[in-house]
Amino acid sequence: MSSSLLDHLTVDPASDRPPFEQVRLRVIELIADGTLLTGDRLPTVRALAAHLDLAPNTVAKTYRELEAAGVIETRGRSGSFVKAGRHDAHDAGFTAASTYVETARDLGLDDETIVALVQRAVRAT
Repeated sequence: MSSSLLDHLTVDPASDRPPFEQVRLRVIELIADGTLLTGDRLPTVRALAAHLDLAPNTVAKTYRELEAAGVIETRGRSGSFVKAGRHDAHDAGFTAASTYVETARDLGLDDETIVALVQRAVRAT
């Protein structure tokens, strides 16, 4: 589950916009600013509904609208995932960085060393 979505999502009960629309727009904003990346798994409808204190049907409506717009995709029991992003280079860079971190950790390097090596590589290229 994407903790970043839960960390960045709230619903304003005083807003003129219905809750499903607030959630829909916020998910789109989080994709646009790179907080959510293509392939990120979204929370289940129930988990997000509980987090936001909304009815599950409200969140389900949001997910249906995002899916109809091509923003997310549902992969059966695997869940819902961000399908489209505006930061393809950012997404690819994150994937490359994640692969590097996994490899470096497999080699026994600690996070401080991993970051230092990345900084050294940036300066060298």
